[in-house]
Amino acid sequence: MRDAHKVILRPIMTERSMWLRDAENQYTFEVALDANKIEIRQALAALFPKVKVLSVNTVRRKGKMRRVRTAIGRTKETKRAIVTVAEGQTIDLT
Repeated sequence: MRDAHKVILRPIMTERSMWLRDAENQYTFEVALDANKIEIRQALAALFPKVKVLSVNTVRRKGKMRRVRTAIGRTKETKRAIVTVAEGQTIDLT
């Protein structure tokens, strides 16, 4: 198993992710591009041992083409994991 900090890169703190946390008990994390759902679940179990993960959904976000004057570049491609935890449990992200 890989190091948990190499699988889970950072939490996502957006307005939508805060709504998901409050309404649906789901948390959003940026994860490694090559991480699968099993690795994500194991990494979360290692980082937060008291939290029971019910499901893991992943989303790949393609990088967009960007232009600055004459140079054309691309923003980075990311992968997000939306993790549902058991009712009544929370993950402290502060």
